Amino acid sequence: MTVLRFLLGDQLTPALSALEGADRETDIILVVEVADETTYVRHHKKKIAFVLAAMRRFADRLKADGWRVDYVKLDDPLNAGSFTGELVRAIARHSPDRIVTTEAGEHRVIAMQRSWADATGVPVEIREDDRFLCSHARFNRWAEGRNKLLMEDFYREMRRHTGLLMEGDKPAGGRWNLDKDNRKPARSDLFTPQPLHVEPDAETQAVLELVGARFAGHFGELEPFWLGVTQADAEAALDVFMDQALPGFGDAQDAMLQGQSFLFHSVLSPYINIGLLDPLEVCRRAELEWRAGRAPLNAVEGFIRQILGWREYVRGIYFREGADYVGRNALQATRPLPSFYWTGETEMNCLHQCISETRANAYAHHIQRLMLTGNFALIAGIDPQQVHVWYLSVYADAYEWVEAPNTLGMSLYADGGLLASKPYAAGGAYINRMSDYCGGCRYDVRRKTGPEACPFNYLYWNFIRRNEAHIAGNARLGFAVSTWRKMTAEQQADVEASAAAFFGALAKDADAHADRSW
Repeated sequence: MTVLRFLLGDQLTPALSALEGADRETDIILVVEVADETTYVRHHKKKIAFVLAAMRRFADRLKADGWRVDYVKLDDPLNAGSFTGELVRAIARHSPDRIVTTEAGEHRVIAMQRSWADATGVPVEIREDDRFLCSHARFNRWAEGRNKLLMEDFYREMRRHTGLLMEGDKPAGGRWNLDKDNRKPARSDLFTPQPLHVEPDAETQAVLELVGARFAGHFGELEPFWLGVTQADAEAALDVFMDQALPGFGDAQDAMLQGQSFLFHSVLSPYINIGLLDPLEVCRRAELEWRAGRAPLNAVEGFIRQILGWREYVRGIYFREGADYVGRNALQATRPLPSFYWTGETEMNCLHQCISETRANAYAHHIQRLMLTGNFALIAGIDPQQVHVWYLSVYADAYEWVEAPNTLGMSLYADGGLLASKPYAAGGAYINRMSDYCGGCRYDVRRKTGPEACPFNYLYWNFIRRNEAHIAGNARLGFAVSTWRKMTAEQQADVEASAAAFFGALAKDADAHADRSW
């Protein structure tokens, strides 16, 4: 009996559920590069290169381990361009008795998987992705009957479930969450270690040439390319983070510094999300650093919370809420995404810095994503679906299961508060406190209104005014509505006039670029 085991591009894990029980003598592993997956959004050139190179090196590893691998490259002249098309071609080559695959991380691809049996006439088994620490069933049991699906409650459940940072039935150090210790502002004298940079091997170089030629019009800079593309590379990157950056991660994890793209962040999410690192093992390594006295508890707890808590939580939300989640728009935001999200060409220095670094690295850390690009899109009323496409396009670690809840729920409040306890809206004072961006900006962060004022200031109050009905009863943001209502009529008019002028300039920019495909 021949079983065709179909692996997707972010399933580069030898212990993948689709390979459980496989027979090296009779089974065939199918891995395909297809045009549809590179262009359904216009992915960052570095992201495409990372995924393709990692896929090729993983296939090489499987072959070296004795597996029969059917690998189809993007530039194969017979390539059908889609998962389904390539599956049909593989069935013609191998005549399998059945197909086994692991559930995709995107509803769009899951719908394809569910259609394969009817499309091909071959039985298809879709197995749950057990690389995650919380199954669909476990998350749904936790969520059932709760009025609010708070990440903090979920995180504590996962700590108990895994035993990570636990002392008996109590949290290590006596507190579950040390986030209040992790909000130190930026300092220009911070020693900033760099994530591991890997020199491209011959296979990766061939991919870079392919991507450079085929996707020249896509967002981002392809080179220098420094991401690792093998499990050994990913493990080396993990070692570098644990040794050099984890001890300083806690205090400075919310800080932003001009010219410092990484600070103490791990930049491990691309490796974890594609399957080259196991999330539980990463968390255990961090815990070991604390128990060995090499990293403080606030750094280790904050790092583990991002993986064990937040990563697992947003995946649970994505699958529980279903395919229509990405279409939500609770605040009825409709403005088009400004062109500077693609070009980085804006006089707002914070956004210029963040987007320029994203163009260069296919990466930005979580505060840049939430409190710069996300915060601006929220207070400016940008269409959530356009913002969703942007986030999915530009980051090397972005797959819809993790990107959509972070964008639509956490950053944009488009799900109406299902995920976030408040809209994460802020004015320029927050950015000034947590970064050194404002000192190099043409706008004055101290001014509240007018053409010289930081746009975040008046856009924040315009957001509060526009969404009064939604947020007046919010325990964490209701004070802002009260403050708006206490402003004088003149102050409110200045806010509205400044916002109107700014939105007018955005509309002109949108008209000027209406026929451009980014």
